[in-house]
Amino acid sequence: MVSTIVDHGLSEDLAAASLTLARRFAAGATMWCLAPSWLPHAQHVAVEFVHPVIVGKRALPAVALTGPDLVDVARVSVRSGDVVIAIADAVDADVRSIMRRAPAWGATTIWIGSGARPNDGAADHVLWIDDADPRLPATGGFVLLYHLLWELTHVCFEHPGLLTVAACTDEVCVTCSDEGRLGEVLAALDGTSARVRTANGSETVETVLVGPVSAGDLVLVHAGMAISRVGEDDAR
Repeated sequence: MVSTIVDHGLSEDLAAASLTLARRFAAGATMWCLAPSWLPHAQHVAVEFVHPVIVGKRALPAVALTGPDLVDVARVSVRSGDVVIAIADAVDADVRSIMRRAPAWGATTIWIGSGARPNDGAADHVLWIDDADPRLPATGGFVLLYHLLWELTHVCFEHPGLLTVAACTDEVCVTCSDEGRLGEVLAALDGTSARVRTANGSETVETVLVGPVSAGDLVLVHAGMAISRVGEDDAR
């Protein structure tokens, strides 16, 4: 079964996602698990990480998020540095919205699914089974993927040198600089400024270039200003 589902490309994607996940957990992350259409998957992946089936493996913080207002629940739960993992198809509206907003929350994203793929860049790591069979979510394919993700994450823990990311020493760094950071509006303060959440935390930005904004709007922030609005399909 593994050989028929996990091809070379998916194997590489799993390895990359596992290394990222191990590094986030090592830095103190919580993993928030979503599966709006298949709630048992969200609960299962959370239990997989919290209650390891192999004696001696560490328990890792993972929580299943549920409820009708999933975007709002995720917004108040996810902290900068956390991980959001979703098991959903590519058109799930809640998952699409959360994945778009996650960079503003400072969260790393993993998306597991099958059939038609999400757009490029829809998540930091996409673990996808290219099979349109609608029965697949119930046949064990997704369970296999997140079990392999769990197992490979612990393999990374066995090599502590992998868990340390070198500090940026460049004079200008595209990761650390104030270049085009995604922000989610928390509140409009007046006609020309707003409180915005970014990966760096909450900050006040000028909004004269984009006009009036409302809570939940996504904007691109640069040098203390909202320089453009970010639409539903171009947050990444």
